[in-house]
Amino acid sequence: MADRYALQGRFRSVIAAALFFAGTSLPASAQLPLSAIAMSDSEQMHPELPQILPMRERAKLENRILADRLDTVVPKLMRKQKISMWLLMAREYFEEPVVNTMLNAESLHARRRTILIFFDPGNGQPVERITVSRYGLGGLFKPAWDPDKQPDQWKAVADIIAARDPATIAINTSSLSAFADGMTLSQYKDMTAALPARYQSRIVSGEGLAIGWLETRTPMEMAIYPGIVRMAHAVIADAFSRKVITPGKTTTDDVVWWYRQRLTDLGLVPWFQPSVAVLRQGQKEMLEGDTVIQPGDMLWTDFGITYLRLNTDTQHLAYVLKPGETQAPAGLRAGLKAANAVQDALLSSFKVGATGNEVLAAARAKAVAAGLKPSIYSHPLGYHGHAAGTAIGFWDNQKGDERGLYPVHPNTTWSIELAASAPVPEWGGQEVQFRAEENAYYDGSRVRFLDGRQTAITLIPSGN
Repeated sequence: MADRYALQGRFRSVIAAALFFAGTSLPASAQLPLSAIAMSDSEQMHPELPQILPMRERAKLENRILADRLDTVVPKLMRKQKISMWLLMAREYFEEPVVNTMLNAESLHARRRTILIFFDPGNGQPVERITVSRYGLGGLFKPAWDPDKQPDQWKAVADIIAARDPATIAINTSSLSAFADGMTLSQYKDMTAALPARYQSRIVSGEGLAIGWLETRTPMEMAIYPGIVRMAHAVIADAFSRKVITPGKTTTDDVVWWYRQRLTDLGLVPWFQPSVAVLRQGQKEMLEGDTVIQPGDMLWTDFGITYLRLNTDTQHLAYVLKPGETQAPAGLRAGLKAANAVQDALLSSFKVGATGNEVLAAARAKAVAAGLKPSIYSHPLGYHGHAAGTAIGFWDNQKGDERGLYPVHPNTTWSIELAASAPVPEWGGQEVQFRAEENAYYDGSRVRFLDGRQTAITLIPSGN
């Protein structure tokens, strides 16, 4: 413990460099107690595991990031979308996606019924943050309900609305996005029953607010996000090594459960069950489960963690060398390069205001024109693994989808997930799908990988 804190001065000094490369800035008072890693287009082959904070320090950092987001992101969204009041509601163990991300680190769940209200009084005044609930939220929202004076929680909400007379009242309801559909029918009925008719007519969808809140990344978050991705890369590097894999003995499921145990030992959590599979000469489909990993196999993994409320999502490839081999077959190396070329086509197609479907069509056209066989199915990343925002293709739909109608916005993070299919001459011309997934940040001008991308297949020796 003493060594960890002795190093924190050095960790803080790295923050400035990370922010410079990320194109962001922080006030001097917002030093973060975490090792900062700059965004980079090059991925380290054998990355070291960054510092993992103890739980108390994680909570402090989560609360500071949340306070900054509430101060900056919400007012900007409300004013841009001309919303006077934003009303959010959740119940214990039934937290809607937005409320869940607005709870302070010590409030693991909503309590009874938690109601949050944002009100913009206009004229450049600060946006008011109110909680109508029995319990506070770490000082982030002003308590505005005294049950002893007004036992009816819904009447208390109605009184707050009437006192402020908002022109619009946004609630989280959406037929398309689950992230923006948090208002339940029972709560809507109870709320509107307490509201005078003149305010009921002012209710509008808060879909844009909900998605905007969830998808927008702040400078404080971007100062730490590359380091979180580095954690995932470091764990994958160990998984795809002789530390974990003994060819002829280790199964793909052994590696899957090594991941789970490793994360538990580190105090981290996966946001989905890791996947490991074998692509083998003569086998059309990927092999999973109790498949024993053999020399000559290409391995694929899909792995993601959650740390400091942010998620990663990565797919990498490895090759188990046969005796006497020093590199993967040329056909496999060419296949990964083809996937990298599809990545390039996608990254160059991002455009502010373009829909996900438009980005998909542009990227596919570029890739096909280059002689590639692409499959693009990328998605936003952030508070969730498959996060709020527009979809850029699906593996089973490359022609556009209603979930891809939302526009692309700056200051958003993405899982650049896709594949390129290519024949492997060394495998008798067998066509193989080379899957790749890396995490990236779009600042409105260009897309940058958070911690590089895989451009060389990881090699696993087969000897003792």
